[in-house]
Amino acid sequence: MGNSYAGQLKSARFEEALHNSIEASLRSSGGDPQPIFTQLYLEPEAYPGNMEDVKSKADMPLQGEEGHDPLNGHASNDPEELEDDDDSDSSSPPLPYLQTPAPDGSCTLDGFCQAGKDLRLVTIAAEPIEVPAGFELVGAKSPSIPEHILVCAVDRRFLPDENGKNALLGFSGNCVGCGEKGFRYFTEFSNHINLKLSTQPKKQKHLKYYLVKNSQGALCKGPLICWKDSKTRQFSSSALTSKPSSSSSLSSKENGGASGHSSSPFSLSDSPPTRMAQASSVFFGSQDLGRDCSFLKPLASTPSHKTLPIVPTALRVNGPTNGLGVDVHTSLLSPSQVSLVPQAQGYRTPDLGDSPVSSPMNSGPPKKRHRSWHPSALVPVPPTAVPVPAIRPIVNSPGSVLAVSSPQSLAAGVIQPQPVTAGETVIVPENLLNSSGVRPVILIGHGTLPYFYGSVGNIVVSPLLVSCYKSSQLTESNLETLGLHSNQMLSVEMMILLTLQYLARLASNQIPLREELEQIVLKAMLGCPGNPAISPSQLPWLARLEASVSGGSVQVVVTHNSLGEGISESLHSLSEGPQHQQHLPTYVVIICASKINGNEFCVLVLGKYQARALAEGMLTTNEFLKEISYELITGKVTVLASHFKTTSLGDNLDKQLVRYQRRRKGQVIQPYQGDVTENTNSQEPASMSPPPDSELLNRIFQIYPAQLTVARSLLSQVCSIADSGTQNLDLGRFCKVDFLVLVPPSHILVHQTAQRIRQSGVLVDLGNEDTSTAHQKSEKYVVRLDADVHTKMEAFMKKVKQNPYTLFVLIHDNSHVDLTSALSGSVCHGELQGLADRVVNCQEVLDAMNLLVLQVSCFPYTLQTHQSRISIHNEIHWPSNNHLREQPHNELVYFGLRDYSCSLQWGVASPILRCDDAFEKMVHTLLERHPHLHSMVIRSYLLIQQYTEAMMALTSSPSLRDHITPETLAMVEDLINAPSREGSQGRGHMLLVRVPSLQLAMLARERLEDVRDKLGLQLCFAVMLGSPASELSLSRNFINILRAWRGCENEEWVPHTYEDLEGLPCIIILTGKDPLGETFPRSLKYTDLRLIDSSYLTRTALEQEVGLACTYVSVDVVQESKTSTAPRESDGEKTTPTLNDGEELERPQSNGSAATRTSGSLVENGVSSSDLADSFQKPSTSTSQPECLVTSDVATLTEGFKQECDSLGSQLSSNPLKAPNAPRSNYSSSSSSSPSPSSSSTQRPSQSTQFGRVSKSSRVSPRTVILSRAAYNLLSGESGSQLSSFSLLPHADVSWSSPLRPLITQNLQGADQSLYYRQWTVARQHHADYEAPPVLHPRRLLLSGPPQVGKTGAYLQFLRILFRMLIRLLEVDVYDDDDEEDEEEETTDVTTPANTQWPDIEDIRKLPFDLNPRDPKFRKASPVYSDKMPKLFKEFKKEGDNQTQGKRVTKSIRLSRFAAHNAFHHCEQCHLYSEAVPTTQLSECSLHAFSFCSSMLGEEVQLQFFIPKAKEQHFVFNHQGSHLESLRLPLVSTKAHDLLKSPIFTPTTGRQEHGLLNLFHAMEGATHLHILVVKQFEMPHYRKYWPNHILLVLPAMFNSAGVGAARFMIKELSYHNLELERNRQEEQGVKRQDVWPFIVMMDDSCVLWNTYQPTDGSEKSNGSSAIINVSLKAVLQHLESTPKIPLYAMCGVRKWSSSLAHKTPRNPFSRCHLHDFVLLNVDLTQNVQYDLNRYDCEEVDFNLRVNSSGLLLCRFNNFFLMKKHIPVGGNKDFVVKPKLVEIENKAPISPPQYVCAPDSEQTLLDAPAQFLLENFLQSCSHRLFPKAVQNRNNPVLSIDSYLSLSPEISVCYINSRPHSTNLNHQGLVFSGLLLYLCDSFVVSGLLKNFRFLKGATLCVICQDRSSLRQTIVRLELEDEWQFRLRDEFQTANCSEDRPLYFLTGRHV
Repeated sequence: MGNSYAGQLKSARFEEALHNSIEASLRSSGGDPQPIFTQLYLEPEAYPGNMEDVKSKADMPLQGEEGHDPLNGHASNDPEELEDDDDSDSSSPPLPYLQTPAPDGSCTLDGFCQAGKDLRLVTIAAEPIEVPAGFELVGAKSPSIPEHILVCAVDRRFLPDENGKNALLGFSGNCVGCGEKGFRYFTEFSNHINLKLSTQPKKQKHLKYYLVKNSQGALCKGPLICWKDSKTRQFSSSALTSKPSSSSSLSSKENGGASGHSSSPFSLSDSPPTRMAQASSVFFGSQDLGRDCSFLKPLASTPSHKTLPIVPTALRVNGPTNGLGVDVHTSLLSPSQVSLVPQAQGYRTPDLGDSPVSSPMNSGPPKKRHRSWHPSALVPVPPTAVPVPAIRPIVNSPGSVLAVSSPQSLAAGVIQPQPVTAGETVIVPENLLNSSGVRPVILIGHGTLPYFYGSVGNIVVSPLLVSCYKSSQLTESNLETLGLHSNQMLSVEMMILLTLQYLARLASNQIPLREELEQIVLKAMLGCPGNPAISPSQLPWLARLEASVSGGSVQVVVTHNSLGEGISESLHSLSEGPQHQQHLPTYVVIICASKINGNEFCVLVLGKYQARALAEGMLTTNEFLKEISYELITGKVTVLASHFKTTSLGDNLDKQLVRYQRRRKGQVIQPYQGDVTENTNSQEPASMSPPPDSELLNRIFQIYPAQLTVARSLLSQVCSIADSGTQNLDLGRFCKVDFLVLVPPSHILVHQTAQRIRQSGVLVDLGNEDTSTAHQKSEKYVVRLDADVHTKMEAFMKKVKQNPYTLFVLIHDNSHVDLTSALSGSVCHGELQGLADRVVNCQEVLDAMNLLVLQVSCFPYTLQTHQSRISIHNEIHWPSNNHLREQPHNELVYFGLRDYSCSLQWGVASPILRCDDAFEKMVHTLLERHPHLHSMVIRSYLLIQQYTEAMMALTSSPSLRDHITPETLAMVEDLINAPSREGSQGRGHMLLVRVPSLQLAMLARERLEDVRDKLGLQLCFAVMLGSPASELSLSRNFINILRAWRGCENEEWVPHTYEDLEGLPCIIILTGKDPLGETFPRSLKYTDLRLIDSSYLTRTALEQEVGLACTYVSVDVVQESKTSTAPRESDGEKTTPTLNDGEELERPQSNGSAATRTSGSLVENGVSSSDLADSFQKPSTSTSQPECLVTSDVATLTEGFKQECDSLGSQLSSNPLKAPNAPRSNYSSSSSSSPSPSSSSTQRPSQSTQFGRVSKSSRVSPRTVILSRAAYNLLSGESGSQLSSFSLLPHADVSWSSPLRPLITQNLQGADQSLYYRQWTVARQHHADYEAPPVLHPRRLLLSGPPQVGKTGAYLQFLRILFRMLIRLLEVDVYDDDDEEDEEEETTDVTTPANTQWPDIEDIRKLPFDLNPRDPKFRKASPVYSDKMPKLFKEFKKEGDNQTQGKRVTKSIRLSRFAAHNAFHHCEQCHLYSEAVPTTQLSECSLHAFSFCSSMLGEEVQLQFFIPKAKEQHFVFNHQGSHLESLRLPLVSTKAHDLLKSPIFTPTTGRQEHGLLNLFHAMEGATHLHILVVKQFEMPHYRKYWPNHILLVLPAMFNSAGVGAARFMIKELSYHNLELERNRQEEQGVKRQDVWPFIVMMDDSCVLWNTYQPTDGSEKSNGSSAIINVSLKAVLQHLESTPKIPLYAMCGVRKWSSSLAHKTPRNPFSRCHLHDFVLLNVDLTQNVQYDLNRYDCEEVDFNLRVNSSGLLLCRFNNFFLMKKHIPVGGNKDFVVKPKLVEIENKAPISPPQYVCAPDSEQTLLDAPAQFLLENFLQSCSHRLFPKAVQNRNNPVLSIDSYLSLSPEISVCYINSRPHSTNLNHQGLVFSGLLLYLCDSFVVSGLLKNFRFLKGATLCVICQDRSSLRQTIVRLELEDEWQFRLRDEFQTANCSEDRPLYFLTGRHV
């Protein structure tokens, strides 16, 4: 009836008002209804609308006010609720109020006046304020800072009296800040005090409270100003009732919950709805407003398509508990669910738990004076009703908000009101809370909930279980995952019975949990596929049957009209019956068996404990902390406080304490000295100092195996990101690592992390700081996420941008704390929120390619949602601790959450996880007595009293003992007495009490400290407040004790971390919303978590509290406990707390020993409990401390994984960053370059990085944890029905994505758990990941591990090994063999000055040629005989012994900017050089054939060139451009600065990835011609990796050939090309000899080139000189500019070795063997060829022939070449295997099997004949030439070729060509003769010139048997040599592979 939206006829309004009036009078029980006309027109303020009344009902007994007119008094008038006075009188949205701009230079800060003076009540409450006569102090509210009240002085005449009447129109006020007087207009005044309003300023709306003085004389908020005319009760100034909204308001979110972060953003919010609407559209754009209207239509939900009204899912009214109403943070509501907050004139807008809306209803504001319309109202509101809105949301699955079929266009935003049908309204009785002591909670079930009117603050509507009934909304894929079919859905009747069964099963101290009921529903669905049909008549009977087993705790009410009927009946019976007579059921299940709608139901929770727990559980942590602070500020706790003013025996507590204090006469109890009854003068003990603790001095920082494993896993994950081919991370370009650690806003955590950084020495290892500065600068690497974070991050990001070659790691530690999105971030409970999101997820961080983000968390669940930004592959999980049995007895192992749960099965008398039942009983009694207060307030007051009385019982009043719970008494007794026990040296325990609310924690600290001092215990233990926002504060005498223990001389030292308090007896009251990851010392023995109760019903919230107790403990403690089955003490003993019980209470093993008493922690051998601060560190002389003593067992422990620590082997032993003389740190792997004394000597392991060994005297036991009953049930999992904590919602910022899901088990850990959460949870709208991009961030990693397991040590080690790996990537292993040359070099007549740049050709000609190849790579080759051989054989002898070792020495060298690189190198400069342009890569190359005749091969050879387009300028093509004619060559005379004349040829095989073929940097980017010579079958691989290189492809016949073939073809091609170029250029008038005849032949392993630094002549005293890197370009240009260069056949450079730095060469040039890198003159060497058959020593062979042909070889000794050790490719990995594979023969084939008798049956091998021959001669020559072995004077004569015959046999090389220069062999007798493929120049006459020993042997090698015989005949060998038939051999390959044949004989 009465559609009342703007634009209707006036008559409609009249009718409606008439109807309302009649209805009101029918309902009212007394007083006359007001006249209609008055109501409608004359008195706009007639409608009471104060939610406050609802809140204050419960205070009535205190205020002594009875009965007021129910018509007007359903709620008192809170102006805040009647805010639509100012709405404009049209249906258009209200125009924002245009505020006049503030005058220039004035202050515009919220909370300050324009003169800049603070007006906020919290800051000026205690200041004296001058109030002129006739003025009142009142509190104004500013919408921009809803949590503050602004103080104003206003003339009393303009304020209403207590009936809301008689206020003069107008305004007169003064500013209390700056004292400015006489503001005559409220508009002017509101501008002055910076109210910043969006609507027209009205005093009625913004002046809210009178301000009064409390008992301390401070100003505080008083009664509301009664602006509206109603006969409400008066407020006495002493009864400070409630602040309308602090707790449940917007959690100070200015966007009005648009962010959804406060789940109840509109519960009596302090800001007008219009602002909300604007805020929401600012944040989310107007389209959301249209969209959100969709949920206001009734939606079809049940299969029968009946309309289910939108349930007021989270009815949250600021009732007496001040806003303990609803909160959608229970994650139960999907996007279209609402938390609706009633208001007098209609409804506040809904908060859609998860969807980004705030107030969608402002589209049609009402007429100005029309009371029953509010922007959100849908129905006419009767004058007496406080309606819970008629907006009825249906719970939909996410995303379905828009999927509503609706005839109207939703975007229009005009909401059609729904008529209210009879029976759907419920009037909540008044005084419900007071009369029954319970505020009922209605759990939404299935069906239509009624509208609630009246004292709606007395009930709470909770959506807790609603999703359990939503199984019909499961998606197909979810059903499949769960193994269900759509026909297995449960009927409503089954749901009702299951719910009943569940509730009946719950114990009296348990509350219903959504997750539990969901599992029951899931099991039921899986268990009974065809649900039994239950008829409507059976249902009530079955329901009552189910309820009957509960013993009266569950009742069933069946109604037939509507649920409202049953709710109404239950509520009325609750409010009427006298409390003492009725035994209330805990749950009433109301079933409506309606014919029309089918069965509907809901649950009414009446159990006092359950109803309170459910209501409190709906608040977020922020909200309940705000609620608590509000209760404290407003004085609501005074009743409770006064209750605790007396002791349990009824005495006045304070008087008793003062009496005892007087009796003591100023004496204090002496610490560490026996009994507490001994007193001493208070001055004396202050000077006493305990002896220093030797163990504290022996502590070192270590990295333990688990940390190492994790660090390696992180590293390998970083590598796999780099290897993924996505270009997201290019590790090859970084040469440095830098980092920043972000920690939650805790000062202590900053110090702790900085201390770990300092002790680990990581700053020095990374080279970021030197040893002297690392100590001071460690703090700048740790940043708190507080208001200053932005400037620090800007500086960091600037560094990131400026240093592209540094890899930065941003470590976000404890990253689960505050994951609020930046959009919804604000100040909440004093802390900034959303900062982490702003920092870690900002675009700069995401885009920086040189920045890794590592998020570290013990509770990573909130980072593992469906929208996670971290790839599951980038998650690293801590290895589980399942290897207890293998651990030696004195090891420490981690004892974590699971171990605590398991410890309950140990069967010991004193479990380490306990619930204090006596305390819980006391709490229960108090909770019933004080229903208005939050349970945590009550628990806190009781806890303070317990500790207070325990101290008194142990000192002054033993009679109190029986009134204290045994747990409390035992803890306090242990605290006071432990230091005086034998052997404790004054050490005591730490007791940690967790009090989340800062105000309560401060109260606790103040109270306990006061009592302690009055009892004279001030020297026995400290009481400290552990607040994240402040530093530790400790009295001087305790600081002196700590200093004495650590032998610290520094007077200034103070403890900065909790670990610094090791051994100090103390109570730490730890406050703050969450524990933030601080580590506690091993002396922490008790963790008191009795305040952590049912408000902590998410997994993270609960587990992080228990995580405070997790630590490393001794293995044997755990094993003993597990094996012990008998209790260690009788139960009788336990109940009477004695001294022993105090000890025994904690630990199962016998505790009398000194072992556990000494703080239960001390470790002798360096594995300490905590990295106590830099104990004996004197900042100024920090380097002078002795190195820590390390006992041997630690050394052995670390020995095992010494090398491991560096994941890269031991090559790093000479870490360039190591301080040159720093002592080795104990953990002495090469990787741990010990940081200097200042950091290394004070290193101790943090407790969190601790495994190591523990001496017998100091066993470490687990800490005792005392829990509330609610937490205990969840953690113990022992009570049959309750789930364990891991089944709870993982975090308050996420919600379950589906109403049902598989059960999570305890075994689900690590990656499996992450997968589970990623599938089944979604981020809520205020979560930072809510709008995360769909693409996972590639450079983000997540490290998760249990609390206090050592994650900091692990990530610091990760940084260290990451740096090492980068350095390793920038380092290469180059060969570093000792040079054998210098000692051999004889002084010759020719001496060239050392600094000569180029050789003089005449001087070079005079130099002798050194025939012997001295390069270490030829160490296994035969030496070449020369005149100066004498010393050599000693070497060979040694070599022979060492041959087994055979590995060449390498050294790790840092790459310089001139290095050659392999295919893995990428950088900005050279990517065009080596990398293909995408898509065009292979098409851009053209293939050209090039043919020429080879005289040597005697046939035409065809080579193929692949020439990229960009390189075609180096070639000459014919006129058609298709035929390749030649390779361009420059002229000898050409000179240009950047010109490199010689083409570079690199033969390469098997090294397409690893070969150093990128010469861009080596050539300094200069143009050069580089040709890769590859085998045909490898051509595709090389094209793929080197698309921009010219490839020269050898003919297919060389596929199995050795490197000799490649060199041969290069030289043949080059000579042929030289001729072509000479012909071509001759036609252009160039002389033939002017064409450049040189090529460079260079190996694919040449990496760096060096030279001696040019000196100014002043050589270093020891004759050494510095070596510097030069580029290949510089070397080549130097060689090419040699004078008379065409006269040299070959030029080359020396091989580098580390010894070269110590001695400059005597001669800058020498004539000797050249290899690896050769400038070759193809013109002069035209007639000398490489042996194309060779696999090895082809260069020595070629050099000997070039030299004997009379040509010059010159080596430049001032240049050095470094060759990289490349373990793959290059023909090294050629495996000889049988031709026909015989499966059974697995044995490797040895070189003696490489040859066989011709035609034998031996296994034939699949290998080239030449390869087999060379290997056979290398290994078995001692059989062929026995006389030559180790015989330096009688070498083997080898004619025209050099083959290596092993290092024991020397070879004399003779060239048979005429005119060749040979060694003078006069007088030389040879021990053998080797003729290898000899040609026609070898004749019998030549052989007759040589003399042989008797018994010398001969070996003739030929291509086939016939040529072998011909050779023997032609050379007349049989004259002097004796042959036998059996001396003929062939290489062991089959005839088609053309074996080589050889014959041996003896000299006769």
